[in-house]
Amino acid sequence: MPKPDAPTKEAAKESAGRSAGEHSGGSAARTLLRLWPYVRPVRTRLFSAAFVAVLASCTGLVFPLVLKWLVDGPVAERDLGGVWLGALLLLLLGIAEALLFGLRRWLVARPLASVEAAMRADLYRHLQRLPVAFHDRWASGQLLSRGTTDLMLLRMFLAFPLTFLVVNGATIVVGMVILVAQDWALGLVLLTPLLPLVIFCAYSEGRYQAVARRAQDQVGDLTTVVEESVLGIRIIKGFGRHRSQARAFHDLSHTLRGTELAKARLLAAIYAVIMALPEVAIGAALVLGTVQVADGDLSTGTLVAFLSTALALRWPVESIGFLLAMSQESATATERYFEVMDAEPETSPVGGGLGAEAGSEAGAEAGVGIGVGSGIGSKSGAGGRARSGAGSATAAGSATGPGARSGSGEAGLRFHGVRFRYPDAPPDAPPALDRIDLHIRTGETLALVGATGSGKTTLTALVPRLHEVSEGRITLDGADIAEMDRERLRTLVAVAFEEPTLFSASVGENVLMGAEAAAGQPELARALDIAQADFAHALPQGTDTQVGEQGLSLSGGQRQRLALARAVVARPRFLVLDDPLSALDVHTEALVEAALRRVLRDTTALVVAHRPSTVLLADRVALLSGGRITAVGTHQELLRENAEYAWLMSGAEPASAREKADDTSAEGETAR
Repeated sequence: MPKPDAPTKEAAKESAGRSAGEHSGGSAARTLLRLWPYVRPVRTRLFSAAFVAVLASCTGLVFPLVLKWLVDGPVAERDLGGVWLGALLLLLLGIAEALLFGLRRWLVARPLASVEAAMRADLYRHLQRLPVAFHDRWASGQLLSRGTTDLMLLRMFLAFPLTFLVVNGATIVVGMVILVAQDWALGLVLLTPLLPLVIFCAYSEGRYQAVARRAQDQVGDLTTVVEESVLGIRIIKGFGRHRSQARAFHDLSHTLRGTELAKARLLAAIYAVIMALPEVAIGAALVLGTVQVADGDLSTGTLVAFLSTALALRWPVESIGFLLAMSQESATATERYFEVMDAEPETSPVGGGLGAEAGSEAGAEAGVGIGVGSGIGSKSGAGGRARSGAGSATAAGSATGPGARSGSGEAGLRFHGVRFRYPDAPPDAPPALDRIDLHIRTGETLALVGATGSGKTTLTALVPRLHEVSEGRITLDGADIAEMDRERLRTLVAVAFEEPTLFSASVGENVLMGAEAAAGQPELARALDIAQADFAHALPQGTDTQVGEQGLSLSGGQRQRLALARAVVARPRFLVLDDPLSALDVHTEALVEAALRRVLRDTTALVVAHRPSTVLLADRVALLSGGRITAVGTHQELLRENAEYAWLMSGAEPASAREKADDTSAEGETAR
């Protein structure tokens, strides 16, 4: 759920400062070289474009030489035919230059679009593979700005600054050679500003890079605020927080404005120096050249050609300032992009574990396959809740591969001395979960009960490996989930969270997200029936109705039922439900529970529960208190024997709770 208020100005500054402080600090050139793997596939067209651009730019330097010939030849000799010939040459050179620049643009357009698309696709894939802990630490706006603004900067850099840094550099070198060849004294005058310009650009590089990094981080913070404001608009309006939200946005905007103004001041200083020094040199060369012409030491055509060449070099020299600025911003964007790409993804186990392809077909034949449909086959149909011992042993042995233990003692879902500490927790903080030993037998449903903050949601997140255990291990039918391929594990385990998340897609697509690609209308209808989500058929386009962003066009109970349908649609072997009925009214809850009992007969389930009605779905109950399992038993046993459990279930003292135990037991037997 989005926060009702945006981050404070200080928090935003701390976030931006942290990001800026974590950058590598290397040179822009070294940073930009990291783009080479993406550029390599299109290097031929890029190099060709650069060559064509250099050729076009050098073509422009031929104009002064034609002018020199015109002035000293046909114009001085009053040769009208020669003047027309010179004009024709200038026209042809102009057309050639324009065509060459057009060809350069055509060469780079498509390949650079593909580079940007490849980088964006890689970023998206990598984000999907990063652990939940990474997403907990990073603001969504920072990730969005890297996938949009930063990649747009990189495409622009590859299309323009990268090419023209090479082109203009080559043009300046060729132009200086031409100038010195025409008159070495005037050429040396124009070369005088070169050393001061190099020193000044080197000095300005670091300062501009720091400011550019700060600005791009602040754009990410501002994106986060906008995103939270849009997603949390109901809360903002409901609590009348639009003014405080607007103030927070204004503060961040004002901070970004100040940073952009600092960038503008730096750029103004860079432009002023880069433009002023060459202009002074050209003025000095003009005075000196005029004196030489007056003395007869230099021809008029040579002076015209010299000044034309010098003026032609103004653009390449003056453009160095903003080309370097764009390069610095692109280096910062590259750095920000690879900050995400360098984050360690969820690792796959060596050897494959349950995910080993060699054993997958055998596992499916034994009834544990991919957890869709075939997982039901190994269970005993008679007797309701338990599988036969032989079936369990077969399933454990076939699915886990060599070295896995089999037998009824290891069948089901088991926690072995599990301890978990959040990665960003202080070193001296107690673990969120400590020495969890729990066994959910095959075909059994275990309810997990505990006070708010006791670690229930954290414990359920460990089963599909949304978080990795710090110590101990978790096994499914004897196989350590840490040794399983994640894709394989998550076909065996289905999850429904208390906070249901729906995507901007149809109802059917949201539900069938939990099934295989081959699943269709029969599976969808069954899942909706179990979750009592028949309201979906009454929507304007039925199950093809788009639910909108976050599913906010539906009520909380409707979203929760669709999330439950998504969890059961694939007939998973292991089911983890985090208080899946909290948003339902009592009548709908009763209908869902009745349907769920049929599902739970055929699966091994861990259900987080807060209400007695949900607890009655389970065979046994585990009490989680302070990150530890403090009691395990049936609902009636814990009501009689555990004061904390009695208080959680009834809000009454243990004595009065005991008086209600028999009534609750009778209700449970009737419900079953």
